[in-house]
Amino acid sequence: MGNRLSKIVTRTGDAGETGLATGTRVKKTASRVAAMGNVDELNSMLGLVLAQKVPPLVREALGRIQHELFNLGGELSLPGATLVTDKDLEALEADIVAMNKKLPPLKEFVLPGGNAAAAAAHVARAICRRAERSLWQLHEREPVSAELPRYLNRLSDFLFVAARVMARQNGGKELLWSGTGKRRK
Repeated sequence: MGNRLSKIVTRTGDAGETGLATGTRVKKTASRVAAMGNVDELNSMLGLVLAQKVPPLVREALGRIQHELFNLGGELSLPGATLVTDKDLEALEADIVAMNKKLPPLKEFVLPGGNAAAAAAHVARAICRRAERSLWQLHEREPVSAELPRYLNRLSDFLFVAARVMARQNGGKELLWSGTGKRRK
């Protein structure tokens, strides 16, 4: 593959438009562009999660997920393409089951935090939920593949379970909601 991004400063977006992979120019305020931006932000946040101390099972899955999110963004940029499949969803579900087996059942709500890795995963989960909502908004205007919002829904579940795993690493604990405003561990 040749150089795909040989010129970074193009000035083509200075008037409030950007190009899709099809070559079509669209407003930067378009629902499709908002969804692409949210997915990009999510992928960037996963990079921050991976910059933390992360257990091998989570690290391996997140590496794959970053590629899948890039595919998801590519599918948004290339309407009509299919880059995210049921196989991707099945892999996420298998990861969730594998991680969740090692966790105790929840009796209370979990507060974001515990350690830097878990807190970053909770931020990623919140960004993922926003990205999912933006996909549904786009879908109301321009139908997208059903796998895309399903993938993000499943990914937010993955990130929740991964945050629980990471909060507990090295003898750490999850922060649980007490309902009284006091922190409980």
